Amino acid sequence: MTHEKNTPPVDPATLPDPEDITVADIGQAPPRPESKKKRRFGGTHRQIRSAMGLYTFTSWLTGIFLLLLVLQMIVKYGFQRELFAGGMTEDGTEFVLGLYHEQAVVEGINISLLVLIVHGWLYVLYLLACFRLWSMMRWGGVRLLAMAGGGVVPFLSFFVEKKVNRQAEAELATHPEAVLRY
Repeated sequence: MTHEKNTPPVDPATLPDPEDITVADIGQAPPRPESKKKRRFGGTHRQIRSAMGLYTFTSWLTGIFLLLLVLQMIVKYGFQRELFAGGMTEDGTEFVLGLYHEQAVVEGINISLLVLIVHGWLYVLYLLACFRLWSMMRWGGVRLLAMAGGGVVPFLSFFVEKKVNRQAEAELATHPEAVLRY
């Protein structure tokens, strides 16, 4: 079964030549409606606030572990000591927690090394939280780099977190419209 359209075929000879069309033939475009510029977020206000909460949590955790890491590096390289837990020294002395030279400990858990590893993984989580908030707010690339820098400079994550959250709250307040997702 075939369907035929009721429109007659167009004769190409009756169409104007595209090179002969002028601005006067087209006419003026209709005016655009007046409206204030809307901010196009990458998520709803609720999703953005959730991203801000994760960002705040990870920035504080990363900042605290970065300060512990700096303290650990001062103790390790300044005093040649590391923090060990639940071990035994080479002379047979058992300890629960103590600062010892790395070669002086036979058994035990190197807390200094754990601080290093935990900070590294928290920084990865922090970067994911930064990216999530950054992409939902649709900010520029420089801001993402500034946010990422907060996890590698001591004390900076606390200041960057405050500034980023303040800016995000200001943008959400000035643009109450949100993307409807669900």
